[in-house]
Amino acid sequence: MNAANSSQWLQPAFNDPVLDAQTSFRSALKALAEPGLAQPLNRALALENLHPATYALCLAFLDGDTPLWLAPCFDTPAIRANLAFHCGCPIVDERELALFALLDDSQLSDLSDFENGSERYPDQSCTLLVQLDALSTGEVLRWRGPGIKDVRCVELPLPAVFWQQRQARSAFPRGLDAFFAAGEQVIGLPRSTHVLLKAEEAA
Repeated sequence: MNAANSSQWLQPAFNDPVLDAQTSFRSALKALAEPGLAQPLNRALALENLHPATYALCLAFLDGDTPLWLAPCFDTPAIRANLAFHCGCPIVDERELALFALLDDSQLSDLSDFENGSERYPDQSCTLLVQLDALSTGEVLRWRGPGIKDVRCVELPLPAVFWQQRQARSAFPRGLDAFFAAGEQVIGLPRSTHVLLKAEEAA
C-alpha cells in the first residue's frame, strides 16, 4: 500500500498525543506491576475492530524499533495505515521476528514461533497484545508471583491450550509477557507470574 492510497484510511489517534500516550503507558505498566487487576485504558478510540484499550496499547508501545506481527483479523488496510502513520512500526510476516504480536483468541493455540528471549537477553522476547471480548467469565485460575499478595483469582476467558503453550514457553527469565485488552480495560500477565492450573491444584 503506498502513501497516497493509505491516507484515506487515517483517523485521529490520541486527542493529546503526549499526555494520552504517557497515561496509557503508565496504565499498561501498572497492569504488569499488579498482574490480574484490570486497569483503565480509555484514551484512544476504537479503530475498526480494535477496541479502545487494544489500540491504546499499540499507540503506547509501538514505534519504529518494534516489529509487529498481526493476526489475520487485524490485518486490514485501515489498521496497517494507522499503525504505520501513528506508530511507524514495521509489520512482519514471520512470527519469530516480532517484538510485539497483536492477537485475538483464535491465535492462542500455538505460541511456539514467538521469540521468548534468551538467558542473556530476556528482554528480546515478544510481548503479546491479546484482544478479548471480555476480561472475565472464564475459568477461575489462581495467580501468584511479584505484585500479588498471596494469591489472586482471575477469570480470563482463554482456552486451556493457551496456558499450556505459555507454560511450555516459560523458563524465567525467558518467557512471554502478555496484555489482555477488552473494551477500555487491560489486564497484564508478566512472565514472572505463576498461573496455577487445575492439574497442579489436584496434584
